[in-house]
Amino acid sequence: MTALPAFRPSRWAPLAALLTTSVLLTACGSGSGDDSSGGGGRAKSGGTLTFAVGSDAGCVDPQQVASNDTIYSVRQIVDSLTDQDPRTGKIVPWLARSWDISADATTFTFHLRPGVTFSDGSKLTAQVVKDNFDAVPKLGALGTLAEGYLSGVRSTTAVGPLTVKVTFRQPNAQFLQATSTHSLGIESSASVRKSPQQKCSEGVVGSGPFVLKQYVQNQSVTLGRRTGYDWGSALWSKKGEAYLDKLVFKVVPEAGVRAGSLQSGQVDAISSVGKANEAALKGGHVTLRSRANPGVVFGLGLDNALPLLKDTKVRQAISAAVDRKQIADTVFPTGTQPATSILAHTTPGYTDLSSGLAFDAARAESLLDQAGWKAGGDGIRTKGGKKLTLTISWFPNAATNQPALELVQQQLKAVGIDVVLKQLPVTQFATTVQSGDFDVVWGNTTRADPDILRSSFSTQLGNFYHLPASSLDTALSAQAATTDTAKRRQLVGEAQRLIVQNAYDVPVVELQTQLGVADRVHGLAFDSGSRVQLHDTWIG
Repeated sequence: MTALPAFRPSRWAPLAALLTTSVLLTACGSGSGDDSSGGGGRAKSGGTLTFAVGSDAGCVDPQQVASNDTIYSVRQIVDSLTDQDPRTGKIVPWLARSWDISADATTFTFHLRPGVTFSDGSKLTAQVVKDNFDAVPKLGALGTLAEGYLSGVRSTTAVGPLTVKVTFRQPNAQFLQATSTHSLGIESSASVRKSPQQKCSEGVVGSGPFVLKQYVQNQSVTLGRRTGYDWGSALWSKKGEAYLDKLVFKVVPEAGVRAGSLQSGQVDAISSVGKANEAALKGGHVTLRSRANPGVVFGLGLDNALPLLKDTKVRQAISAAVDRKQIADTVFPTGTQPATSILAHTTPGYTDLSSGLAFDAARAESLLDQAGWKAGGDGIRTKGGKKLTLTISWFPNAATNQPALELVQQQLKAVGIDVVLKQLPVTQFATTVQSGDFDVVWGNTTRADPDILRSSFSTQLGNFYHLPASSLDTALSAQAATTDTAKRRQLVGEAQRLIVQNAYDVPVVELQTQLGVADRVHGLAFDSGSRVQLHDTWIG
């Protein structure tokens, strides 16, 4: 592993404490099978890794993609300024050799590695980084994650050929971790000049260890090894080019078909292992690898401006009516945990609020009674002649979504709430959330930093769930501004409590990434966001 640069203590120390102490909670979850050691013999170059995923987001631009199945492929195309150790949470060099952070965390200066090139032959410079960060806020509907990471930026300046300075209007403790994400992966100047739609359909040029060769929507993504690659993350064990010649990501929606393809040797790895397929896969030459995703858990995102859902008691009743353990145990992979907060337990600053998320059907019925919703002859409650009906929009980007929601549907019906399930194409997820055209939407957001709460729930940002302005905004803004570890943890805890107590969102289950990987595949590692990094992966 490359030696880390000596950071300047006076500038680095406060934020280093924040980003290493609190992020220790992102260590691997239950049953994590990292296999980054490359066991199984001597590592060798060559070969094709075929990876079956369950869905396609309809976009191959890393800065616009938020669906895990697509992130697995597009992450290999771009490098980031930094990387984050999934075991310790420490931020380490990648395209940036070192960085300086002002004492108040408003200015971040990155010193880039020399000699880095994009696959079109152009060079990485400070100006290219500036162009990327200037363009991100203009991405539109699909670029909400990246845009959130750069919210409040005052300017990005190329202060030298390989030195770039990013200045924020207010302290922004989350930004260093944000530079390690795929959402802020650096693309060539030519790619930056494309429209967001062109980038989605045609792909982008990155400096990463693999190059996009072909994209056939809803069918496959094919990548080739980047010749001459020599600027990998400090976390990677192999220096220089990747081992594998080629990566093929095939879209196979059915979990059973993916599992059968892995068992028969047609593919080398699969995403989203179905619970029903676990036993069969364990009996073959396959390893199941899992890691809980940090960030906002899978749950019911409520439109808090909807007349029905403006009533706190109705929202709280929905939360109390959900039996999270039943859903986790019945539908999801072995080891999946029911939500005990709005954040997963692997997220920095997580607070256990399980007592506030306990299943209590009697309480749910009492709250609905108090809100004026009375049981009708068919069991569905009514008020003012209208039935208590909600539509949950969902997307088939995971095999567990439909069965989980069918259980939610049954649980809510038991207390008198009628639920209609509305399936939409995966490609419409971002636009649906941005447009606000939903009653309730099922989803999660992965990020190994608690600032994901601000991105998701602050009324000063996207406010996709139409929350009212409240003390939650104060807590979310303050946690992003402090470099004091204890203070930030306190504020993040307060934000979680406010979300759970007011049921602005209904957390249901932690997403656990579970992959099936053939025993012949070595060095396939989870990154800090529980996605995969394939530079060190080889077949033997």
